[in-house]
Amino acid sequence: MDGGLLGRAAAMFAVTDVDDLVLLAVFFGQAAGRRGELKVVAGQFLGFAAILAISVAGALGAGLLPDGTVRWLGVLPVLLGIRAAWQAWRQDDDEPAPAAGLLGIATVCFANGGDNVGVYVPAFAATGPAGLAGYVAVFLVGIAVWCVAGRFLATRPGVAKVLARWGHVVLPAVLIALGVLIFLGAF
Repeated sequence: MDGGLLGRAAAMFAVTDVDDLVLLAVFFGQAAGRRGELKVVAGQFLGFAAILAISVAGALGAGLLPDGTVRWLGVLPVLLGIRAAWQAWRQDDDEPAPAAGLLGIATVCFANGGDNVGVYVPAFAATGPAGLAGYVAVFLVGIAVWCVAGRFLATRPGVAKVLARWGHVVLPAVLIALGVLIFLGAF
């Protein structure tokens, strides 16, 4: 995997999943002991695996589209960015409430990251099979890093507050930028 793809994949993961850091911090803060923390990690991987599976299936289906149409999938992240900006402006709080247990955490992860599918599918479709495998590998490593960071944040409430305060501002801008880059064929 080339360094450019690695950087794009890491950046895409970070910006589309920054809100997961806050949720993970909350989950880890609520986890009782090591066994509870393992449920948080397993739930996060399970929920994100479902997001990846849907995104990969969508990307493979997009490969059946005529040449030149994949870039039009960049409209999806732009629309999601506009939606996120609208929600931030209206100050809606659509994040699901934290849930206990493995399946509850996986469900929250999936529900919270379901909009990421609209970003991942066009990027995956535009990159080819080797790039797709690279994205998936980087994203899975990213989940592990997010779990470590979420555990760290759970012990530092001030940091979690900052992420909660500014994550909603950064996300719309990044989604729109990703959509434009996909439309321009940068992925």
